[in-house]
Amino acid sequence: MPEDPLKTLSDMASDAHARIQQAHEHINPVVEVRRGMRDAGIPADVMTIDCLRTRRRILLILHDEEPGTLLYQFVTLEEEMGGEFRRTPLSEVSTDTLVDWIKDYFSPDA
Repeated sequence: MPEDPLKTLSDMASDAHARIQQAHEHINPVVEVRRGMRDAGIPADVMTIDCLRTRRRILLILHDEEPGTLLYQFVTLEEEMGGEFRRTPLSEVSTDTLVDWIKDYFSPDA
């Protein structure tokens, strides 16, 4: 795995975004990397993938205290952040994983 997990995740999210826009243009996800946690002194990088149409968000966190692990939640834009995070090894996450999450969670009938 490359040294910078945020770059790895960003590259996968970018590829997933392109694939979703080609196959599911009605979803049109918005991907954003947020610096707020690091700026507040919390050693973590945050990425959000939002669907403005369904008002749903996939929240992805890479925390320095859990190297190699992706923390994630499926929430709404109003919630911003929910309860417990799910965890998975970043090495087990792929562009296909993100495409499936986006397609399944952002579908209007999900």
